[in-house]
Order: sequence, then C-alpha cells, then structure tokens
Amino acid sequence: MTLDAGPEPVPLDSKDIAMQDVVHPDPGHAEQNVDRTAVVIEVWLNDYPVVPLFLDETRALAERFTARHPEYRVVVHGRDHLVLPRMVAEAARRGRPPAIVQNFYTSTQLARDMLARDGSPLFTSVEAAIGGRTEILGERVVLDDLVAAGRDYYTDGGELFAVPPLTSTMLLYTNTTLLRRAGIPAAPATWREVEAACTAVEALPSNAARGVSWPNHGWVFQQALAQQGALLADHDNGRSGRAERIDLTSPAMTAFVRWWLTMHRHGHYHYTGVRAAGEDTLRAWVENHRAFAEQRVAMVLSTSVEAQRMVEAGRAGGFDVEVSRMPHNDEVPYAGNVIGGDSLWLTAGLDRETRDGALAFLLYMLDPENVAARHRSSGFIPVTGAGHERLRHEGWFDANPHHRVAVDQLAAGDGSPAALGALLGDFVGAQDVMTDAMHDVLALGADPVARFRSAERAAQRLLDDYHARLAAGPDIDPRHFRVG
Repeated sequence: MTLDAGPEPVPLDSKDIAMQDVVHPDPGHAEQNVDRTAVVIEVWLNDYPVVPLFLDETRALAERFTARHPEYRVVVHGRDHLVLPRMVAEAARRGRPPAIVQNFYTSTQLARDMLARDGSPLFTSVEAAIGGRTEILGERVVLDDLVAAGRDYYTDGGELFAVPPLTSTMLLYTNTTLLRRAGIPAAPATWREVEAACTAVEALPSNAARGVSWPNHGWVFQQALAQQGALLADHDNGRSGRAERIDLTSPAMTAFVRWWLTMHRHGHYHYTGVRAAGEDTLRAWVENHRAFAEQRVAMVLSTSVEAQRMVEAGRAGGFDVEVSRMPHNDEVPYAGNVIGGDSLWLTAGLDRETRDGALAFLLYMLDPENVAARHRSSGFIPVTGAGHERLRHEGWFDANPHHRVAVDQLAAGDGSPAALGALLGDFVGAQDVMTDAMHDVLALGADPVARFRSAERAAQRLLDDYHARLAAGPDIDPRHFRVG
C-alpha cells in the first residue's frame, strides 16, 4: 500500500509534542488494573486514516502478549502519520524515544539517519539485538521465515534492521466481463497486451469505457523501473553505499514514460488529472478505484491491499474481476516488483529487560496465527512462510485466489537491487518531482525527455540538500520528515 503525508504539516514545538507524548491507559482499561511493577514497552504506530485496523489489532495483540508475559506491559500509541517521524526525532532529542517505532518504507533512509541524544544511531538492527538466539522469552525467532522481498528490503550488510508486518505490492485488476465481450480471454501480462486489450474494449459498440487507469504516483515509477531491472539511484539503489545520485532519465524510465504517454494519446489511459502527491494523494487513489468500480475503465493498477475491495466492487457492479500481476515491458527480462508498506524499528540503547520485551513482542506479531489474522483483516500479504501455510491449509487461498497474487508476484523477483527498490534520502520529495513531471507531460504536452531531465536535476538538488543537512548537524530539516 502507498500513502503520502499530504500538505506540509504544521510545525510542532516541544510543548506540543510533549503533550502528545503523555502515556494514557488504553481505552477500556481501568487505571487500578495497571501493574506498576511491569516493564513498559512503548510502541508508536502510524495512525493512517485508510488503515485503521492495524492500530486496533496491535493493541489487541499487546493485551494478549501481556497475558502471556505479565512482567511486561506493552503500551501502543497511534500517532498522526503526518508527523510521527518528527515526533520520534523530538522524543529522541529529549532522551525519551519509544522502544518500537513504525516507519513507512519511504522513510527507511530517514530512520537509519535519525540520531539519539548522544549522537549515536537512534535505531539498532533487530537481528543484531537478537544476537543469534532462537527464542526470546519463549517467542520463536522466525526472521529467516519472512517473505524474501520484505526481509531483503530491510536488510543491510546481511542483517535485518527492521521487521515488516505490513507489506504490499502493485497489481492489475481487470473487468474480465468487459474483456471477454471484446474477445480478450484473460488479463494482459505485458505492455503490448495491455494496449491490445484497450483497443479491443474501446472498439465495442455502445461502450464508453477507457482501457486502463492508474494513479500518477511515485510508487508506479518505482514498480516500472524494478520490473525492467533498472535502478532509481546509484550504489545499487543505495544498498552498497549511501545513494548519492538519482536517475530519472535512464532508458527504463524513458521507456515507461513514453509508453504511458502513448497510451494517453491513443485514449487508452484515463488520467483523472489529480497528482498523487501532497494533500491530493488519497484523492488520486480514491478516483482510481472509483473509475474501475463505475466501469469507466476496464483495467486499473492499484495496491495489492485493494484486492478484496476490487473484487467486491465487481460483485456490486455485476462484473467479474480478475486479479493478476502488474504488466511489464515486453522488450526486457522481468526482474521483479518492489514492496510498499511499513516496518517496525527497535530503538538502540534500551536496557536488557526492555530490549528483550520489545523483541519478544515483535516476534509475537510474527506468530503464524497473528500473521494470518492480519492478512485476512487488512489485505497486506502474510509476511511469513508459516503464516502463508496456515492460510493455505485453511483453504483461504482456494476460496480467495485474488489474495495469492501479491505473494506470487513478489516471489517471482530476482532479488537484485533493482527488484528490491531504493533506499533514498528525501524519497517523498523525489516522488513528488516525478509526479509533477508526468503531469506536465500528460496534461500540458511537455516533451517527456526534456521534462524528466529537468525533474532529475530537481530531485538531485533535494537529495544533495538532504545530505548537506545531515553533514551540518544532528537536526534533519523538517521537510524531510514527510511520509509518502
């Protein structure tokens, strides 16, 4: 799934953040029932308006964990996703960071660059903290069982530095009722097949539907580059060293932008005119779904988290929906698709009891039943093999084959730096630059090559500024705390 912070958040001073940082009992718990001798594990999670269940489900998991481990009390706080990274940075400056923090995947480099009050890294590698143990407080260590795409995205130097409970990718949703009428027997798998399907659908008599739509969002560009085995940044997408150069003019980027423009010029691609950036991000994704649900387009690219919602839209609208992998460029070998979603980070410098309690809670979240339950309720992929196997044994995927596609697509990746995706400073700023450029190409007729050359310069300035701020001192520019 992909989200953006929306408008630039209103600056928070220390007083504002301190007031939000007060620990309150969870709803429904009387203060007299709180064990004052228990070790408190503070967990700060993103409070997303479009993923409300994760916060409530994690609170329920915390209650069950406490029942298993009464010597601990896990306190889960929902923080506005627009300002959570800034709140964490401020708490770290005051020497009061939470034990566990949720970060959106585009904030990964930012999280790695955050510092504690003494100038050391704020977060530590989860794998290093586990230290080769096979269980912690009776909770099994299952890092090797994590889905490869999620595990490898958050791995550096052979060590997993964060745990990814929410993982997604981008899929194709097809109105197969409409495609069958047009003589197309199955969902397209390549760019050429998409064009052919669009042409056939649009030739149907009494049909006003366009062929395909997707949001103008930075995640789409990342997917297209990964599929073609191309890098967004140098140093192996920031995986063999810090990313210092961004590339928005590669042959792969140019091929995708030109294909997108061709689809638009031929009337195959439906553009809402809304860039998925800033305050319009959610609106762009909503418009994307609505176009498909209302049968104004025959196909749509969207997050795998929407699989159930897309299928239900078909049932409500009286048409069949096929969920399939995101179509790729016919001209180059397929390399893979990148992930979206969030990860959980462990704060460095915790005392042994707190550290082990926090690790045990992270591992408890990876229990097969908890993984399976999260998938069933949210649509995010089951992030462990054991969780997937439990769902398969229950017959879940037989009854809901549309939920299997995301797992299969991520498993098909070649594990290269291109397929894993980039680690990048000011990632959201770079994404916004891409969407600005594509909007100008689609809506204003800008030359794609020249416009993306200009976009590359703008994105490079943002990246250079990010690095300059890091070199200048411990405080990162508030602009870089955006989520997207």
